[in-house]
Amino acid sequence: MEKIPIDVDYLKTTLLELLAIPSPTGLTDAIVHYTGGRLDRMGIRYELTRRGTIRAILPRTLPERRKSSPACAIVAHLDTLGAMVCDIKPDGRLSLMPVGTWSSRWAEGGRVTIFTDQGRHRGSVLPLLASGHVYNEAVDSQPISWDQLEVRVDERISSAGDAASLGIQAGDFVAFDASPELLENGFIVSRHLDNKAGVAALLAALKAIVDAKVAIPMNCHPIFTLTEEVGSGARAGIEQDVSEVIGVDIGPIIGGLGGNGGQEAGVIIPLMDSAGPHDYHLTRRLLSLCGEHGIPHKRDVFRFYHSDAGAAVSAGHDVRTALLCFGTDASHGYERTHVSSLLHLAQLLTLYIQSGPAIPEDRQPVLDSVKEFTQQLDADQLTRVEMPQPDPGKLSRES
Repeated sequence: MEKIPIDVDYLKTTLLELLAIPSPTGLTDAIVHYTGGRLDRMGIRYELTRRGTIRAILPRTLPERRKSSPACAIVAHLDTLGAMVCDIKPDGRLSLMPVGTWSSRWAEGGRVTIFTDQGRHRGSVLPLLASGHVYNEAVDSQPISWDQLEVRVDERISSAGDAASLGIQAGDFVAFDASPELLENGFIVSRHLDNKAGVAALLAALKAIVDAKVAIPMNCHPIFTLTEEVGSGARAGIEQDVSEVIGVDIGPIIGGLGGNGGQEAGVIIPLMDSAGPHDYHLTRRLLSLCGEHGIPHKRDVFRFYHSDAGAAVSAGHDVRTALLCFGTDASHGYERTHVSSLLHLAQLLTLYIQSGPAIPEDRQPVLDSVKEFTQQLDADQLTRVEMPQPDPGKLSRES
C-alpha cells in the first residue's frame, strides 16, 4: 500500500469547473456530461443509469486466485440545493419552493438563474420587505420562511403577463450562483461545496490511483449520484457484489474555538448520523488507515444528517457503510472548507482503494455458522465485562 501524491492543481481546477455548472436536483444532465468527460480522460470505464447516475469501475489488479474478493463502492453526489418557481405574482415577481432541505435565510440575497423551457434569465432572491427606506424597522421583524421571499427577475417585468411572455412559468428551475473564492491561505468559500468539493476530492483520488498504477485488491465502483439532496441518492446503482459503501460528503463543524472548531483542515469520520450507526469494522478500518499514515482526522456523530451511504441501506442493500467528510463551516449556506481537508480526504480514499475489504469473509453474502462471523470485542474484553446475575428468588416470585 502506497501513500501516493494528490495533484492539488487538478483538484482546485476540477472544483471550480464543477461549481460553475448549475446542478440543483433535477437539473443535472450538464454535470453528468462533465463528470463523464473527466472519467473518459482518465481512461476509467463507466456506465449510466436511465436517470444519469454514473457507476464507474476500477478493476482489481491482484492475481486471479483472489478473484472472489467482494467489491466496494465510493459514492459522491453531483446534485446541489436549489429552488423551483411555484407561482408568478401579479407584479411579475416569482414565489419559490426549495429543492432540497435548506433554510430560506441562506437563499435571501442570492443571485440566481431561472431556467425556462425557452432560455434563461437572471435575478435576485429578495425578502418581501426589501428596502429599509420604504419599510424602516419592519424589515428587521420580517419572519424567516420561503413564503417571505420572492425573485426579482432582471427583465422589464411589471405584471404576471410580462413574466409569462418571457416563458417563465411554474416548475422552472432556479439555480443559485456558487460565487466561489479560493484564497491564498488555502480557504475555499462557496455555495454548493456540498458536494462538489467531495466530488473533486474523489476525482483527484481516482487520478492519483490511475497515474501511480498501484495494485487494487478488489473491484472499486466510484458512483456519482443525482438525488442525494432530496433523499434518494444511492438507493439505486449499487451492484450485488458490493459489500462496502463509502459515502463522501460534507462534514458540518461547529464554528468558533469550541466543539469541532478548526476541523476544516482534516477529515471527519462520523460513526453515526440520522440513519443510525455506521459499520463498526469499516469505520475502524478507516480510522486505522488515518492513524497509520498520518492523516489528520476526527471522529464525530452527526445529529441531523442523511447521506448516500444511509440511502443505500434504506433501499435494502446488505452492505457495510461508512462516511468520509471534508470539514466545512456553515453547511448549506456560504460554506467554507480548506484545501488541506480535501487533499487529506483524497489521500485517505487512495489508501482505502488499495486496502482490500474490511472483512474478507464478506465475499460470501451468507454464512453457514457464527464461527466465521465477526467479533466487535475480543475475548479479553468480553471477560472483563461484568454482567448482572439474575436473582433466582425474584424470578420465581415474578413467575
